[in-house]
Amino acid sequence: MSDHLPYAHDVRGSGPVLLVIPGGAGHPMGLEAVTARLAERFTVVTYDPLGLSRGPLDEPVGDQRVEAWSDNAHRLLEAVLPDGESAYVFGTSSGGIVALDLLARHPERLRRVVAHEPPTVEVLPDAARQRAMVGEVDAICRAEGVGPAMARLNAGLEYRTWTPPTSSPRPADVDTGTGTPMGIFLVHVLRPFATHTPDLDTLKRLSSRLTLGAGRDSRHQLPHRTAVLLAEHSGADLVEFPGGHLGCLEHPVEFADLLARTLTRPGPAE
Repeated sequence: MSDHLPYAHDVRGSGPVLLVIPGGAGHPMGLEAVTARLAERFTVVTYDPLGLSRGPLDEPVGDQRVEAWSDNAHRLLEAVLPDGESAYVFGTSSGGIVALDLLARHPERLRRVVAHEPPTVEVLPDAARQRAMVGEVDAICRAEGVGPAMARLNAGLEYRTWTPPTSSPRPADVDTGTGTPMGIFLVHVLRPFATHTPDLDTLKRLSSRLTLGAGRDSRHQLPHRTAVLLAEHSGADLVEFPGGHLGCLEHPVEFADLLARTLTRPGPAE
C-alpha cells in the first residue's frame, strides 16, 4: 500500500490501471484471489473507501453517499494514473453503484466500466416495495443485530416471503454489529446506495464504455434484475458472469478472466 496517495487502497501488478471497487461497505475482504489473477494483466488498484482493511475505525461512521465515494475514487485515479492514460473500472454490488456514478460524473479518464449486479432498486417496476424492504433491513439491524437483518435482506434479494420470527425483545447489551464491516453496510451503506437513482440519460450517452454484469446463478434475484434493467435503460452491454451475486469470490479465476476479456475487447470505447 502506498501511504503517500490519497484514500485507503492497495496496488498490485503491472499494466493498464484497473480500479476495483468492492461491494458491501467497501471492505476488500475476500477479493485477494480475483485481484491476484487480474494483477497478471493490470495494475490493480483496490479502493477501500472507509479504510476498513486497516483495522477498526477510530470514529463512528455516518450514512454514506454514493457521490462521496465516486468523487474520492476519481481523486484516487487522478493520483495513480500516469499522464495521458485512462483507467478501467470494475465495481461489484454497492461498488457497482459507485462505478456507475463515477462514469456518469467523472468519465474523462475512464476507458471502460463493468458494474456487476449494482442493486439500485429505483430502476425496478416495484421500486416502492423494494425501498420499503431496504428500510426494514436497516431498522432490523439497529434493533436486533446483523443476523436477523441479513436474514431479511436475503429473503428480499431472493424474492422469498418474509415472516418475522417470533422472539422476545432484544436485550439491551446485544451487539448490533454496527462497528463491523457488515454492520456498517447494513446500517450506513445499503439504504442510501440501493435507493440512489443513477443518471440514466448520461449513462446512455456513455453506453459504449459501460457493461453491466449479472451472475449466472442469481437469475430471478433482485441484483440480477437490476443489472438487466440498467443495461436495457442505458443501452449498455450485458455480460453474464460465473457464480451469483458474489461470483468474484466464488469463482475468482474464471470471473477474473472473463472480466479481463470484457474490459479489453475492441469496441467504440477503444
